[in-house]
Formats: sequence, structure tokens, C-alpha cells
Amino acid sequence: MQRKAYVTGIAALLAVLLAGCTSGSSGGDDATDKNADTSTATVAAQPGKYRTLPEACGAVTHGTLDSLLPGIAQITDDEQREKAYAGEAALTYDTDRKVGCRWKIESTDATDRLSVDFERVVSYDNAVSDDSEAQTIYTQLESAADIPEPTSPSPAETESPSASDSPSASPSASASSTGSADPSASGSGSASASGSGSASASGSGSASASSSTTPAALQPRTLADLGDEAYLDDQLSGSGSTAEQRTVTVVFRTSNVVVTIVYEEQPMATGTVPDSKEMQDRAQNLAAQLAEALNG
Repeated sequence: MQRKAYVTGIAALLAVLLAGCTSGSSGGDDATDKNADTSTATVAAQPGKYRTLPEACGAVTHGTLDSLLPGIAQITDDEQREKAYAGEAALTYDTDRKVGCRWKIESTDATDRLSVDFERVVSYDNAVSDDSEAQTIYTQLESAADIPEPTSPSPAETESPSASDSPSASPSASASSTGSADPSASGSGSASASGSGSASASGSGSASASSSTTPAALQPRTLADLGDEAYLDDQLSGSGSTAEQRTVTVVFRTSNVVVTIVYEEQPMATGTVPDSKEMQDRAQNLAAQLAEALNG
């Protein structure tokens, strides 16, 4: 009887111990679950809109190439013309990340070059979105091109009162401005004319030098209504004994894709300057087409 009671007691003790272990294990799981619930989860930044890129050499239509590269129309051989339209794909190791195409056409008047590059930006930082990373890359390109910030006209430029309306205008100044016959006034007037003349000459001189390269309204600048942000650069190189080459660059960003267009023209005749407005219009038209195709 004693042995049986002893065995029964041991069994009861083991049952209690096992119950305690089970209870402790369950409590540990609860603690772990509570810790997991109270931890702060990191929210990954949003991916970019674009996951792939277009085929660069097929992104520009034949009609647009005819406009940008007039020499194509002068190619009489059909096979050679089709090869000219096809362009040459840029070397790339990942067509989902970066693609490009190049065209070079020689005509009787000039040599024209065109390149189009697409870059799909991917952020490897979970805290930075693809769009933000693409914006950083675009900003670096714009800064490197030294594109001036857009400015609004000052109040003085929007409202310039005449000298006679100015309270500080003196009679002598008024006389000078009306061209008085008084010798001293005449002297003053000639000095004034000389001063304003030199200023005007200086201004028109720099504008003339600039207009031979790029008129003021066509200077490098940011562009509105093209992608999320965009800029245009216009540079003229070469002078004297060499023909001047104009290079128009348009860069724009839409979501996480940055597009770069470089359009160059070098005339055959020395002293000929490629038309700035014409080249800029062509480059901007192409940029608008590419932006529309991306959004479509």
C-alpha cells in the first residue's frame, strides 16, 4: 500500500511540473507577441510610376526625324534611308534602367546629330521614393548646366514713370531731355547722350553678341508644362575659321524617369550660324511627344 501511494504521489508531482512548464511557455509567447505588437513598423517609400522603358530608337517617329534631320530626305537609296531612320542604340547593360539612341545625318547644308536617353531611377533606400531619387538626379543635371532661376519682373520694370512725372526731376534735366539750345544744357545733353549711348551700345553689344549665339528670349531656362520639371540649354561653339555648332539640350523628369535630348547642328559653310529658335522648337516638340508617350 505504501509503494502504491508513493507512485501515485510522484505521478501527481510530475503532472504539476508539466502544467507549470506549459503555462510558462505560453506566457513567453504572449510576451513575445506583445513586444511585436508594440514595435514600430518601418513604412517603405512609394515605388515610381514606371517599371520599364520604351525602345529608344523606336520612340521618335519618322516625321519628327525628318524635321530634326533634314538630310534624311536627301538619301536616295531606300535601304540607306531606313538605316538612317533606325538610328544606333546606345550601349546599355539593363534596358529596364537605361536606354538611348543616336542619329547622325549629313546633308549638303549641315551635319545634324540627335541623341535621346531615358533613365529609370530606382531608389535603394526604403525611406526615399523613386520619384525623390529621380528629382535629385534631375536637380544635379540642372545645376551642372547652370540654368538660371526663373525671375519675375520687378515693380520698377512694370511701372516706369517718365522723367517729367518724377518729383526729383529738375528743370535742367527736363531741358536737357527736351534738347534745349542752351550751351551748358547742350553740353549736359551731349554728356547724357554719350552716357546713355555707351550704356545702350554696351547693352546692345552684349545682346548682339548674345543674339548671334542665342537671343535673350531663347537663353537657357526652365520649361513649364513639360513633365514634372524641365529645362532647356542652348550653347554655340566654334568661331572664325570653323563653322559654328549649336547644341540644344532638353532635359525633363516625369515621375521616376529622366529624359535627355541633345540636338546638334553644324553648318557646312564657315560663318553660318544655326537658327536658335528653329532648333529649340524642334527639340521641345520632340520632348513633348516623348512625355506624352510616357504618360500614355
